[in-house]
Amino acid sequence: MEHQLIEKVVNAADFVRLREVAGLSPRSYDAAKQGLPNSLFGVQIRVGEQTIAMGRVVGDGALNFEIVDVAVDPYYQGNGFGRLIMQSIMDYLDRAAFKGAYITLMADVPELYSKFGFQLSRPASEGMYIIK
Repeated sequence: MEHQLIEKVVNAADFVRLREVAGLSPRSYDAAKQGLPNSLFGVQIRVGEQTIAMGRVVGDGALNFEIVDVAVDPYYQGNGFGRLIMQSIMDYLDRAAFKGAYITLMADVPELYSKFGFQLSRPASEGMYIIK
């Protein structure tokens, strides 16, 4: 499948749409428009004119990084696009993260992330969250 990997944060409209079609929790367009420019790194895959996959990294740029918003349009799942997004993110982290940096994520699909060396934090610690 002809595709283009672009190391750039998706626009707010594509962000909201991809989260919705991929079954991730919804985010408002206004919040996305304000928040996305604060990302440390973003990557997207386009097929033709359509953005079909995305991922980004947020954090302080040295000590703590969080991988967020990894999503692939269900029509294109099973073609390795999630792996390509994660490889691009890991390449960025190899360049940007200092030795000993803490890299976290919330795993909806732990099998994908374990291929990149991520491990469950249990029992040493528990992931926690709150939604405002």
